[in-house]
Amino acid sequence: MKILEPNINSIFKINSEEEFNKKALEIFRFQAKNNIIYKEFISLLSLNADNVKKVEEIPYLPISFFKSKKVLIHNSHQKIFKSSGTTGQVRSQHFVYSLQMYIDSFVNGINHFYSNFQDYTILALLPSYLEQGDSSLVYMVDYLINETKEKHSSFYLNNHEDLSNKIDELEQKNKKFILFGVSYALLDFKDKFPKNLESGIVMETGGMKGRRKEVTKKELHQELKNGFGTEEIHSEYGMTELLSQAYSLKKGIYKCPPWMKVLLRNTTDPFQISSNPSKGLINIIDLANIYSCSFIATDDIGKIENKNEFLVLGRFDASEVRGCNLMVD
Repeated sequence: MKILEPNINSIFKINSEEEFNKKALEIFRFQAKNNIIYKEFISLLSLNADNVKKVEEIPYLPISFFKSKKVLIHNSHQKIFKSSGTTGQVRSQHFVYSLQMYIDSFVNGINHFYSNFQDYTILALLPSYLEQGDSSLVYMVDYLINETKEKHSSFYLNNHEDLSNKIDELEQKNKKFILFGVSYALLDFKDKFPKNLESGIVMETGGMKGRRKEVTKKELHQELKNGFGTEEIHSEYGMTELLSQAYSLKKGIYKCPPWMKVLLRNTTDPFQISSNPSKGLINIIDLANIYSCSFIATDDIGKIENKNEFLVLGRFDASEVRGCNLMVD
């Protein structure tokens, strides 16, 4: 039997909260009916999906399910993205039915915040992601590198001197560039080749990957600002389990594109959306995740700043407190 799918073309044209809520409920009903894992999860909650009338009533699938289950609607997929992890860790897997949907999401997302990515030279310092393979972040940055108008765009593994020379060249020519980098690699690079950037944006993508001592986001950004001579460090908030990204352009405050939303849930009651925006566990609605699950309960602790703006305060380690492990093997 053919699955009747929502209109995916309208997702990236959302420009109001009313449109977002309408599309979110439409996608929820679609996934509650056609995603076997999500459907079973909803059933175990003794919830009738037909009774969900508000976005606030939608249940969120624990992100840990992506480590043990195939969270997808169609039996086929074009790509499997895997999370990064240390040796022996179980890596999350995202079975991507449509790579074009992912491309449309990250291109529309970065252009939403940076006007036109093709006007930038894209530099990438993502060694751990390159080494492990199957990274959604590497796929995104590789696409941006190949599609930019700037010939100097490239990946850099551990060749820091080459990267330093390229940055100096771009700065001398007043050429705009974005340096995507995993946290520890950016710290290593600035220790060897400190800069005073004027034309470039430093975009940290998170993660010490066991290479350096974990620090707060504020401490990380201050150290990077000192090392690169910039007033702000930009940041990308994304994950294997999502097809969309939020971006922080200043002060570590992330903003979502119009088809993505962050809410907070109570740390002691995983099914209660928190009315206190000061602190809670992050729930994400990613409407681009139409072929897997658009409603994800993460293990990140956050704070809501303004409408659809948030801070990431850290990681919640006591995941079992969430009580959402109903189907996790």
